Amino acid sequence: MSNKQIIFTAPNTAELVDVPTREPGEFDVLVDVAFSTISPGTERANIIGDMNISPAKDAAHTHGFPRKLGYSAAGTVIKVGERVTRVKVGDRVVVCFGVHTKYSLVNEKKAIKIPDGVSFEEAAMSVIATFPAAGLRKTRPEFGESAIVMGLGLLGQLAVQFCRAAGCAPVIAVDPIAERRDYAKKMGADYTFDPFAPDFVENVKKVTDGKGVNVAVEVTGNGKALDQVLDCMAKFGRVSLLGCTRNSDFTIDYYRKIHFPGITLVGAHTVARPNAESSPGYWCYDDELYGIFKLLIGGRLHFTDMIAETHSPAEAPEVYTRLVNDKNFPLVVQFDWSKID
Repeated sequence: MSNKQIIFTAPNTAELVDVPTREPGEFDVLVDVAFSTISPGTERANIIGDMNISPAKDAAHTHGFPRKLGYSAAGTVIKVGERVTRVKVGDRVVVCFGVHTKYSLVNEKKAIKIPDGVSFEEAAMSVIATFPAAGLRKTRPEFGESAIVMGLGLLGQLAVQFCRAAGCAPVIAVDPIAERRDYAKKMGADYTFDPFAPDFVENVKKVTDGKGVNVAVEVTGNGKALDQVLDCMAKFGRVSLLGCTRNSDFTIDYYRKIHFPGITLVGAHTVARPNAESSPGYWCYDDELYGIFKLLIGGRLHFTDMIAETHSPAEAPEVYTRLVNDKNFPLVVQFDWSKID
């Protein structure tokens, strides 16, 4: 059975190539992928050759080219290994941390059943959505607490929806791009602000009755943005560090901005979660995904509205050229693998 996969073969270069299709091992599942979703920040960092793409200390020495990306997809199980028990042939599943490919082979633990009422397109966004879901969850928000989201790319727009679903009030969304701020309003933000405005912190304090915000999801990974959000925090506030920091060359006044007001900083990289047993604030992928599915079915999350473009995988070279060069690359771009010849 022939297979095709999108691979970053060199810096700034994506190609759709033929690859072999392996038979499932005893615990493996082979999935006929319907849709896969681009993760703009992670995939741009990879295709341009950024070496700071992994928490591993030697990441700069182990991540050359080619690079294989695509970790949020959905499709139908077509083969299973002899000892697979979690899913069966014909099940619709999310493919967790696979790659952009027509036929995806993963361990059964990475194939999560999709319930009725959730489309393939929505399910193909769900793994990406677990990142801001966990990021907010780790701040342990209580309904009625104020929340701020710094950075309104894909993860930030999802974080706004999770803040709303969690009962945070007000929900404040921050980005220098006006179109993103306008979109955040549609996603549930109560207030939106430009972080470069001279009265930014003053305005945040004003809409929180002078107290500052209780919880923050910092999505940019930018040191200046973290410094700014710390200026906006209420006493004993909690800050989730969701954004991947590509450049760690920045300084924070820890004494005045963290130590003295009692601020909690929480590492929120997606790998910082339990493998199986969930606990308050720390959910495993299975539970996180099923929680997201329930919110989708209940109409409390709106993924379909976020999908801006859908392409044939054959268009991958042009799509990724735009990702590299277009600062306003659309929030959600998906590949429709049914369009493969």
